[in-house]
Amino acid sequence: MSHVLILLYAVTLIYFALAERVAKFIVLLSIQGVLLFFIALDNLISIHVLGLILILLETLIVKAMVIPWFLRRIRKSNNLKRVHESAIPVFYSLIIVALILVGSFFVSNALNSQSIRVRFFTVALTSVLSGIYFIIIHKNIFSHLVGYLIIENGVFLLSLAVGSEMPFMVSLAVLFDIVIGILVIGVFINHVGNTFQSTHINRLAQLKD
Repeated sequence: MSHVLILLYAVTLIYFALAERVAKFIVLLSIQGVLLFFIALDNLISIHVLGLILILLETLIVKAMVIPWFLRRIRKSNNLKRVHESAIPVFYSLIIVALILVGSFFVSNALNSQSIRVRFFTVALTSVLSGIYFIIIHKNIFSHLVGYLIIENGVFLLSLAVGSEMPFMVSLAVLFDIVIGILVIGVFINHVGNTFQSTHINRLAQLKD
């Protein structure tokens, strides 16, 4: 079952390279949150009530519901509908993400460690690198926020790749750090959008002390 879920997660990364509408970015992030919940639930060796609550909080509640809801508010308040500013055509982005996936697979196999789960590590590394790539090719602050969330989802998946016993307290601390970061960035995007009527990063050059 986990292999199917991992494959579906990889498909969402590929679809990020194809999507151009902001609404689709948000839907894909929500889907990733649901997939991460079931992936974590299916692969933890032993789980107790507190662990289940933390997984539920971090994935289904925050990743799949709260953050997408907050992103939708940002999208509506800044009238963001479609991403046009990608520096690389969609077709080339699709090829690059596919190459990242293949390269991550070879890196995972080259590590040759029994403590690392190859499929998990491959998709986790692909998620982190795809998030970085997503940020590089876009010049919209909102897109950068989406790329940051893709990277964070990859880090969450990476914690499952190196072992089935998740450090719940560390995971919870990271969760709160993410939520605070999203809130701060969201407020920043709204202020930039209200001031310059655009969330393009070139507008930041107009900021003065």
